[in-house]
Formats: sequence, C-alpha cells, structure tokens
Amino acid sequence: MPSATAKTIKAGVIGWPVEHSLSPRLHGFWLDRYGIDGIYLPLPVAPPNIEEAIRALPKLGFVGANVTVPHKEAAYRTVDSLSETARKIGAVNTIVCDEDGELFGDNTDAFGFVENIRATAPAWQGDATPALVLGAGGAARAVIAALIDAGAPEIRLANRTRERADELLAHFGAPLMIVAWDDRNDAMAGAGTLVNTTTLGMTGNPPLDVDLSGLNDDAVVNDIVYAPLETALLKAAASRGLVAVDGLGMLLHQARPGFEAWFGTRPTVDEELRAHVLAGRDGG
Repeated sequence: MPSATAKTIKAGVIGWPVEHSLSPRLHGFWLDRYGIDGIYLPLPVAPPNIEEAIRALPKLGFVGANVTVPHKEAAYRTVDSLSETARKIGAVNTIVCDEDGELFGDNTDAFGFVENIRATAPAWQGDATPALVLGAGGAARAVIAALIDAGAPEIRLANRTRERADELLAHFGAPLMIVAWDDRNDAMAGAGTLVNTTTLGMTGNPPLDVDLSGLNDDAVVNDIVYAPLETALLKAAASRGLVAVDGLGMLLHQARPGFEAWFGTRPTVDEELRAHVLAGRDGG
C-alpha cells in the first residue's frame, strides 16, 4: 500500500475495542479497487474520550468515520446535524465532515439490512406480511426502522428482557407489537420475514432455540450474525425451503453510503469483496 501523504483522504472507524472490526479491510479493498488515494484506519477510543475524539475529526483532516459499539448513541448526541434515518433509529454509525468542520450524522444500518435482503431475496415484499424480530438491542432498532420504511403491516418483537422491548415500543409505536420471549414460536404464524438480531447462535454463545414451522412457505429468514456465516437458524431455514440470508451482506452494504460520501465513488458489493472480507474474519 502506498504511503499516505498530506493529500491522502482519511477516514476510519471509531470503537472500543476496534481491532476486531472488518471495516478497515472492507474499505481498504474498495480503495485499492478504485485506485483512490485514501486510507481507512481503526481508531480505538475509550468511552470517556468519545465526544472529544469525534469533534477532533475535521481538525485532524478526516473526512469522516464510521462509529461502532459502544459509541453509536454518543455519536448521535455529539454531531451537529442528523439524517432522518439516524433520528428514527436514535444512533449514528456514519459521520461526514463538511468543509466547514460541521459533523453530519447518519445511520446506514437500516440501508444495509434492506439491501442485503434484496440482494439475496429479490422477490421479498416487506409490506406484504407481518415480520418477527428477535432481540431489542441497537441492531434491532435499525431493522425495525427499515421494516417500517418498507411498509411492514405488523412487526412482532420478542426479546428475553421485556423492559428493552418496551423501550423500543415507546420509541417506534405502531406497527410494532411486543411478544413474550416464550411465545416467539407462536408469533411466527403468518410471518413472511424473520430477523434474528440477538447474539444467540453466534460463535461462543448459546444456541437460538426456535421452531420455524409457523412461518409462511416463502418466508425470508435473516440472521445478522456472520460468525458463523451459516448459523443453525439459517440451516434450519434452508432445510425448510425458506430463503436464508446471512449477516455479512448487511455489513458490506451499510458501508456503501459512507464510502461514497468520503471518497467520491459509489462502490459495489460482489463475491470478490465477500471473499476478501471473510478471509480477514478467519485470519487470512
């Protein structure tokens, strides 16, 4: 990789920890592919320093940054202006610095979720049937916002902790409805979309115990986990003949708007990119 100069366009990802992030590998691939004089750096920032670090981005010559856990809500409070999507979700994962040093906060997770679904399941109609979302963390907020924008007539939310689910109900309102975690299998009846946003089934975590028999025969099942790439949930979906959508595509597609804003080129997601990013996850 060529050495950075004063003219090199600088962006990065802010997190704590951040060394596990695949974003530098992802954006680095695009920078190489499109021959851009740019660099994308991991930026480890401890929580007490997050506001100061974000405000310093334009002063250090950065055109912007991605924001990952645990800083997305702090970024939401720190930036100067917000996109409508960021307001809906209540979190920022993409910051763009303008020429005057103003910070614009966006959230591209909802975009990444929908683009991933549509790339794998082109026939998916988010407005045709109810959806069931498992989990009520930050990722669930983005998924729910995306499903609302897609016109979902009903979004059933099941979470192990009722309090977290109630917080999302208060934030989004209709068409969201809360389902007890123990009733998650019954809540699949008539659903055409199932999304797991929990860590259940992820490498090193307990399995996700669900029965998919109630889902529509043409349902789309998405697990936002990508370690392992094919979770037990997705294997069960495929064995039932349902459309199984892995979580890697959401990571890849959510990166597109930020890259275009920072580096001036609209990137594409393809199998070569997927293989490159997966090799980084596996230590290759």
